[in-house]
Parts: sequence; structure tokens; C-alpha cells
Amino acid sequence: MQRTIRKMKKFSIYLLMLVSVTSYACTNGVQEPEDNNDPVDPTGFSYELVTDGFSIPWGMTWLPNGDMLVTEKDGRILVVRDGNIHAQQIENVPEIYLRGQGGLLDIELHPDFENNQWVYMTFASSEGGGSGGNTALVRAKLNGFTLSDHEVLYKAEPNTTRGQHFGSRIEFDKDGYVYFSVGDRGNRNENPQDITRDGGKIYRLNDDGSIPADNPFVGQSGAKEAIYSYGHRNPQGMALDPETGEIWTHEHGPQGGDELNRIQPGLNYGWPVISYGINYDGSKFTDLTEKDGMEQPDTYWVPSIAPSGMDFISSDKYPGRKGGILVGSLKFNYLVFCEMDGNTVVNKEIVAQNIGRVRNVKQGPDGYIYVAVESKGIFRLLPE
Repeated sequence: MQRTIRKMKKFSIYLLMLVSVTSYACTNGVQEPEDNNDPVDPTGFSYELVTDGFSIPWGMTWLPNGDMLVTEKDGRILVVRDGNIHAQQIENVPEIYLRGQGGLLDIELHPDFENNQWVYMTFASSEGGGSGGNTALVRAKLNGFTLSDHEVLYKAEPNTTRGQHFGSRIEFDKDGYVYFSVGDRGNRNENPQDITRDGGKIYRLNDDGSIPADNPFVGQSGAKEAIYSYGHRNPQGMALDPETGEIWTHEHGPQGGDELNRIQPGLNYGWPVISYGINYDGSKFTDLTEKDGMEQPDTYWVPSIAPSGMDFISSDKYPGRKGGILVGSLKFNYLVFCEMDGNTVVNKEIVAQNIGRVRNVKQGPDGYIYVAVESKGIFRLLPE
């Protein structure tokens, strides 16, 4: 079966090679800049199905025994063991607020999980005042198949019944700080540019939820001191550069203007004052693509690829690809490989064509890249 799938994939790639990459341009008069095209790479990766039976697999991480934990947006945490979904799910998962893009989102282990059993999760939560929900970061101890000792480390405010832009991804850096993202919650005019408000931000905490003393807005009157950077729209990808130790994210633009950013403390990434996108109805909300005091993306996409999930390739499993970034596309059912020269994206290639709506991309303990695909399952990338 999997051999047939790979043959069909390769045939589709050869057909796509006959089609000009300019077909990747979108309507509404927005053309991807010439130096930003993503050519199809016909020989970069193949893929194989590891485990099926998932609906919207949002986050994934690995336990020391090799089991994979996979979050489903509907609030379940499933265990994949030896290529199969275990009959026993993780119990005592936090109560989630399931609405629109909100639900159970990312999952990550503490770097010292073997000794402390802490599991970190982001999800839409209705805790706090007002109706609706907002993104929360919690941790809990995993004992067998049961979570206990839940601690809310951060809860974004206020709650709202809007169903869009919850974020959210989690990443630890080499110093043990935990980073997570919260989208602008559909309120672009108030949240992203205001450091006294949650939403449209990347946050950094100590592993116990306390505020690091050197966070960029500590001591500023009214500021949310957990904020690390601001001016973001809806970051659904986050990864640690294993060489530099820096955090990278990507975020959804509106109609165009998806961004890949290297996150630096205290910097403003511009949304919605500057953007390479337009409204979904084709109208403009800004005439600016750059402005003093606001960061340019390291690369961007027009039209939108709807990015979700990303990771650096740090293993030797993929010759010639080490050090690059893989970004998933919900919209076009592929991955984009970003070739890096230091902190600069020097080339982008479309790989793993037709794999499906990519929700997450992570390198596993075995050095292979795993891809969570909606309504299909978990795939393993193989070098051609």
C-alpha cells in the first residue's frame, strides 16, 4: 500500500514539473515577488505513512521510551507506540474551549522530563472573566497514562467568543526558558501593537511560569512582562535553531504575507501596520510593507501558503539539507524547504507534494522528520 502511495506521489511530482511555477501566483492582482518563488524540488524527499487514524493532529512530542504523544484539537492526547495508536489515551487532560481554531493545541516535554515528568500544553481555555476563551499555557506531570499536578503558567486575557487566531506553539531554548505564541485573537487593531494587552505576541517564561528578570518589558508600567516580542498575527510554527539557540517562528498573514521570523527580544514585527498581505475581500488595510522600528520578515509568501508547523533539520538523515528549515502548508498540501546561510533564507523549494494539510513538522529522536497531516495521520520523511 505504502509503495503504491509513493509511486503515485512520484508520478504527481513529475506532472507538476511540467507546469510553470508561475501557476503559484494568486488572484486579486497579488503576484509573488520574483525572488520569493518556491520552485518545485522533484528529488528532495519521499514520505511514508507511520500511523493513521487522526483528525486534526496539532502537537506531537516523544517520551523517553519512544512513545509519541499527539494532541488532537478536540481535546484528546493519543499515544503512538510501534506505529499504532495505543488503546489507552492520556487521562485528566485540561478542559478545553473548543471553538473555531481553538482547542487543544501544542505539547512539549520539559528538557529534564526524565527526572521531573513535566508536560507543557497550550490550549484554548475559558478560565477567567467573560464569555468565550483565550490561549493558556499549562504544565502537568505525566505518570503512566495520567496527568496530575496541573499548573496554569499563563492565561491570555480577555476571553472572547471569536474563533480565530489562538496560536499556538511551545519551544524550550538551551537555557531552559519556555516560549509560546498567542495569536491576535482576531483583534488586529488593539492587541498586536499594545504591550499592555495579550494577543499577537511571543512570550517567554521560566519553566515554573515566573517572569525572567531580563525579559524586555520587565518594569515597564502596565506592560505584560511575559512578552518577548510583539506585532504578530497568528504564529502557528516555532522552532529552536540548534546552532545559534535562537527562536524562529512563522505566522499566518491575511490574503498573502505569511512570514518567517527570527525572534529577538523586545522587537516589533509590524502587524498590522506593515504587511505584504491584503484583506480577504481584496481590499487593503495598509499601504506599508516596511517602517522604521518594525522588523522585516526573513522571508514571506504571497499568496499565502497557510503555514503550520516547522522545524530545523539538524540530523544527517537528509544529505545536503542539514541546517535548513521545513515549513508546512495547510493550503497547498506540501512542505517548503528553506535553505539557510547563517540567519538568511537563500532559497525556498516546495517538497513532499500532495502530502495533505500539514499541521505540524518535527524532527524525532531518531533524526527523521515527522509530519502531522489532517485527516490522514503521521508521516515520516525519507531522503530520495
